[in-house]
Amino acid sequence: MLNQAASPTVLRQSPRPARAPLYTPQERERRDASVWTLIQGVLAPVQFLVFIVSLVLVLRFLMTGQGEQAAALSVLVKTLTLYTIMVTGCIWEKVVFDRWLFAPAFYWEDMFSMLVLALHTAYVVAWFTGWLSTPQQMWLALAAYASYAINATQFILKLRAARLDHAASMAAGARA
Repeated sequence: MLNQAASPTVLRQSPRPARAPLYTPQERERRDASVWTLIQGVLAPVQFLVFIVSLVLVLRFLMTGQGEQAAALSVLVKTLTLYTIMVTGCIWEKVVFDRWLFAPAFYWEDMFSMLVLALHTAYVVAWFTGWLSTPQQMWLALAAYASYAINATQFILKLRAARLDHAASMAAGARA
């Protein structure tokens, strides 16, 4: 029988590998000086508001069968705001990272954004061509919205990481 009291387990925490900061000092300077940062900062909450309104309209249609046109129009508006934020986001990425898309700091967010765009675009195609029934189109919209919610969470977490990086660099500068 193993005597647990005789051999206490010592937990050792290995140091976490240091993560590279999200922005180099030059990238942070370009980010802070760019008008595209402000544009992204305005468009993101606008898109989220459009998403919430549209989500309510789509769910209302699926639950009651009422408001088909309002729900369909709201998904089209949501898709337009998504395309707008994607195009301006590419410009922002070019200004900050000198890449139109898939800068290493935002690679996975950009990859997932491609799925979000594909699902929203599939909705528009289905709506325009009548490829799916209206309820099927709305379910497709919900799939697009679920992917958007995941992607928005990715970007929020990245924004949080950038703020933590900045706070850590400010603290390190104050100690020096």
